[in-house]
Amino acid sequence: MHSESNEIKNAIQSGKTSLGIELGSTRIKAVLIDENNQPIASGNHDWENSYIDQIWTYDLDDIWIGLQSCYASLVKDVLNKYDTEITHIASIGLSGMMHGYMVFDQDGNLLTPFRTWRNNITSQASKELAEHFNYPIPQRWGIAHLYQAILNNEEHVPQISFMTTLSGYLHWQLTGKKVLGVGEASGTFPIDIKTKKFDVQMFNIFDKLIHDKGYNLKIAQIMPDVYTAGMNAGILTEEGVKKLDISGKLKSGIPLCPPEGDAGTGMVATNSVSKRTGNVSAGTSVFAMIVLEKELSKVYSEIDLVTTPDGSLVAMAHSNNCTSDLDAWLSLFAQSSELMGNKITTSELYGKLLPLALEGDADCGGLL
Repeated sequence: MHSESNEIKNAIQSGKTSLGIELGSTRIKAVLIDENNQPIASGNHDWENSYIDQIWTYDLDDIWIGLQSCYASLVKDVLNKYDTEITHIASIGLSGMMHGYMVFDQDGNLLTPFRTWRNNITSQASKELAEHFNYPIPQRWGIAHLYQAILNNEEHVPQISFMTTLSGYLHWQLTGKKVLGVGEASGTFPIDIKTKKFDVQMFNIFDKLIHDKGYNLKIAQIMPDVYTAGMNAGILTEEGVKKLDISGKLKSGIPLCPPEGDAGTGMVATNSVSKRTGNVSAGTSVFAMIVLEKELSKVYSEIDLVTTPDGSLVAMAHSNNCTSDLDAWLSLFAQSSELMGNKITTSELYGKLLPLALEGDADCGGLL
């Protein structure tokens, strides 16, 4: 083992690495980085949502199996590369597909299957809330799902004690803390850019709106706390270790940053968090984001408003469909390669094929 590998091994053994885990729509990814922010190991788990009772969802068991499988894959990669095991980590961060609807009763029981961002079932709620708030409320936002459930008179609504997102749920289970990073929170309910918290005036509007419909729910009481990047959002508990590392070798007490959404991780990964910067995220959905210098003059139904992980306002243009067809083609290429005796993973195919786009015609063969 050469000196660089020895340095990395020592960093792993002395707990000087950091771990990021993201739950995307088709893959769960884990990346371990060293003190210089360089990736040194990774793990992944492929999964797929289910369409049940006209709802796109992931079962809770699938969420936990996927998280544990992804972390175990990372542990295996570390063992193979550096002949050592992970017992302590300097810090951990979770992120997941933004938006969606996860609501729990006072005993922590999930009241309805996780409704993901892919569900376009809240058009009435989205339209009405946008008018009452004078603020764009996309169909995939948590508050749109909640209000639609109220409009539908769904039985679970009076039992709601806590509402969060996928990354917020996992963070809560690993740390005991009901918090969201501000970027993730901005896909749940509008953020007041001055306070970098949920907008209290809109809380009041919402409470009156549902009170007139016979509901005494106080929205502020069921929402998580909002944290900005850099804040300590809790530590990995003994119970959390058991839910993450099935080998039980990881030690508790590791600090976690606020859980974020995949839009926030995209901004950070592309260094697009300062004003007048922007990026495009191409995944199962595709969206462009620009960090604004000031608030927009009026509501545009085509533009969603979210924030960076440190609370700056971001304009987002979003489309629900992007790489699903590409994934299908790559899967076909992988099968063809395996039939010819060369087994290759989808990740490896992406790594080989995507850079070839840089060699294509600037006008895409006359398309532009």
